[in-house]
Amino acid sequence: MADIDNLKDTKDYFLDVPVQPAQTNVRGANALDWGMQNRLSRIFGPGSGKTVMLAVDHGYFQGPTAGLERVDLTIVPLLQNADALMCTRGILRSTIPSSLQSGVVLRASGGPSILKEMSNEHIAVDMDDAARLNVAAVAVQVFIGGEFETQSVHNMTRLVDAGLGRGIPVLGVTAVGKDMVRDARYFRLACRICAELGAQFVKTYYVAEGFETVTASCPVPVVMAGGKKLPELEALTMAYRAVQEGAAGVDMGRNIFQSDAPVAMIQAVNKVVHDAMKPKQAFELFKSLRREHVGIRV
Repeated sequence: MADIDNLKDTKDYFLDVPVQPAQTNVRGANALDWGMQNRLSRIFGPGSGKTVMLAVDHGYFQGPTAGLERVDLTIVPLLQNADALMCTRGILRSTIPSSLQSGVVLRASGGPSILKEMSNEHIAVDMDDAARLNVAAVAVQVFIGGEFETQSVHNMTRLVDAGLGRGIPVLGVTAVGKDMVRDARYFRLACRICAELGAQFVKTYYVAEGFETVTASCPVPVVMAGGKKLPELEALTMAYRAVQEGAAGVDMGRNIFQSDAPVAMIQAVNKVVHDAMKPKQAFELFKSLRREHVGIRV
């Protein structure tokens, strides 16, 4: 028991300073529970409020993707430069060091491979297992306009309900099938549906025309999906434009781990996202870092 004989008189009430309400810099998250806000802060940097997520979950439907054949050798060295890692529980348990300080966004939907109808996904991870893994969020694919649209939306809402009970946010990932149009109108629809039905943040693709209307009409953070491998300057330009047009960061995979200098590329992406570095300047940084890390002449 504390010694009560030498207690100091209380005096520092700061009566002239209004009480400061606790705030989060994550869009739409002020009404969330403290635990969920804390998990989101593992993904979105406290300074910029943005994120550089490293996506390596491709194997859940397409097997050993180029660049992901040996995750222990190609991805683990990149982790110190990522705000968050998006992966499957198999890779997390088998390959990712438990000392990882970055947030983990866990792929929680799955089922069909690239050989089948991709929209026929189901929940593939129990939320209790996500809690055991201490992840920052779970991710679920949502196929608006797909053959199994309603099923995929139901997957998301079930995870949202389970996540609210455990303080774990849900990332709604807007999938684009071969018969879906990639334009701002479609992504406004898909992102807004995910947010309206409870996703705490949304991942979607960048479009050159109208992307700012996608981010403006979504009440939760929108993270840009990296998509297919592009030349480095094009990828940096896309990331820059997305953030300038309202994205809360990027989730890049192939544009980082399929680069001939992945460490240099993820550092350049960080500068674009967190420091608003212009694409050409970031590309020059990439080339300089590439010479250091790989010794390639440019």
